Amino acid sequence: MTGSFISEPITPLPGAPDTRAMVRGEPGLPPGFIWRGREYQVIERIEEGKTLSPDRGELYVRRHTFKLLMDDDSTWDIYFLRQPQKGAARKSAAARWFLKTRS
Repeated sequence: MTGSFISEPITPLPGAPDTRAMVRGEPGLPPGFIWRGREYQVIERIEEGKTLSPDRGELYVRRHTFKLLMDDDSTWDIYFLRQPQKGAARKSAAARWFLKTRS
C-alpha cells in the first residue's frame, strides 16, 4: 500500500536515541516523534538507508532514511537531513527530521 505524501517536519521525543548509530556518525533514532501535536512511539525499525549525492568529486550522505512501524499501526517513511535546510525554510532551519509518507 502506498502512503500519503506528507513531507512535514517532525519533532523527536526526548529519551535515549540509538547510540550505536551515533557512534558510527549516523543519526540516533529517537524513541518516537511528535507530529501535528500528537506523540507517536517507534515500535520497530523496518528498513534504513542513505541518500547519496556527489560533492566535489566524492559521494556525500545527504539524508538518512527510515521505514518505521509506529504505535498506531501506521508505517512511516521518514528522513534525517545531514545539514539543516537554508533559504525559505530558515524559520525551521533546526528541523532535521521529516515525515515523508504515512500509510
